[in-house]
Amino acid sequence: MTLNSLLSSDGLDPKTVLVLRHRPHEPELRRVLPWLAAQKPAVFNAYQQTQGPRLEGAMKKMVGRGFVASFIGTRPGKATFVGLFSIASLRPITYRQYWRVPAYVEMKSFGHQGWSREKERKYQYWFELSQEKFYESWKGRLVIEWPPPERSWWRRAHRNEMRVAAISEESAFSEAMPDWTDIDLSWSELQMLPPSWSAALSHWRGIYLIHDSTDGKNYVGSAYGRSNLLGRWLNYAARGHGGNVLLRKRNPKAFRFTILQRVSPDLEPAEVIALEVSWKQRLHTRAPFGLNEN
Repeated sequence: MTLNSLLSSDGLDPKTVLVLRHRPHEPELRRVLPWLAAQKPAVFNAYQQTQGPRLEGAMKKMVGRGFVASFIGTRPGKATFVGLFSIASLRPITYRQYWRVPAYVEMKSFGHQGWSREKERKYQYWFELSQEKFYESWKGRLVIEWPPPERSWWRRAHRNEMRVAAISEESAFSEAMPDWTDIDLSWSELQMLPPSWSAALSHWRGIYLIHDSTDGKNYVGSAYGRSNLLGRWLNYAARGHGGNVLLRKRNPKAFRFTILQRVSPDLEPAEVIALEVSWKQRLHTRAPFGLNEN
């Protein structure tokens, strides 16, 4: 079974389909792109609605009659299905208009470089891409083999044989929760945690660290109330500072969130606070050396 056989069985001519394997060169955006595909499809779609000159030229010729089969490169030599999008229309946008699109502003927080002035283009085209129902239940589950070389990240479907490697039971875009000792999240990532991560964090009490990468100063906090670590971190995600005076003066985009110690979910608040005090002392996070006021 190949991608072309799936297209043909659904009445689509492979000659009308461009196949894209997205794998951003920006590390943080590459990490969260599957999260965007799963949780913020409009933002993910915006990512592919503007392209470089070569792909833009190919898409222009297919407006009103062609499609984009969208995949993410989650593993070497493989591509995971996001969806099939019709190329409905296009319009030119300027540099200023580009950076007024909320999705691009949001992606910039994940390192998205987007359109830089150095590209010297007066305008580029914004394509209206509308998702089709083509195997939509296989989103994140259909995996195809990507012919070498991998740097050729877009192909014409009819000129390539892309065999189906797997149809998984679970979506690859629902990333498994790592061990708590491996959690290291940016402030932007806190705002779009996968559901499985949110569920785990809501049950965990513990001591956490906020690291400001601009000057290396740290803040130690504890979580033991409603929704535990999740509730506390979502407060930071929404407000940036969590009500802490010294954090208010700082840019939360530079914050990294990690867990210092996970404790029993029924540990008494007083005991959790005692552990928090111990970590403050050992890491010397009280002002002026750190960001804790007390």
